[in-house]
Amino acid sequence: MGSGPGVSCAVSLNTSLTPEQRARFQDVAQVNHLLDTAKTIAIVGLSSDRQKASYFVAGYLQSEGYRIVPVNPKAETILGEKVYPDVVSIPFPVDIIDIFRPPQEVDGIVNQAIARKEKGIDSPAIWMQLRLGNIPAAERALAAGLTVIVDKCVKMEHGRYRGGLHFAGMNTEIISARKRPR
Repeated sequence: MGSGPGVSCAVSLNTSLTPEQRARFQDVAQVNHLLDTAKTIAIVGLSSDRQKASYFVAGYLQSEGYRIVPVNPKAETILGEKVYPDVVSIPFPVDIIDIFRPPQEVDGIVNQAIARKEKGIDSPAIWMQLRLGNIPAAERALAAGLTVIVDKCVKMEHGRYRGGLHFAGMNTEIISARKRPR
């Protein structure tokens, strides 16, 4: 069923994806692989507003040891990190491009990710946050050789598989007899 701690099952609650799309874009093994191997996450649409979901997610990921690369054309620094106006402006490799922009803007972001791959800068994963998916763009990214996750939250998935949410009483649909790491 997937890797990671305990036995897990695919959660299809609150998703608008079809079963076929969930199989293509919400694979538990891919999610776990990304959580295990990623070190640098570009967050497109990261807000400097502490009340916004993107800021909360970025702060959590940063506290968990990931390097956060803010992408926002209207800011200079967020969470102590230099901000880039777009994905193509990032001068170093990233592992995941996490998208917090409306679905109609995802196409352009995917184009930038594909351009980075074609230039040999990196082969990132595209992660489209909850309710921000764009299936045609996801299909293009997949065809270009990128890993694609759609309609999932990186923070929630990290908390589910790595952060011990089930120890806080959340139903993560993971069954484990392991004690929480200290």
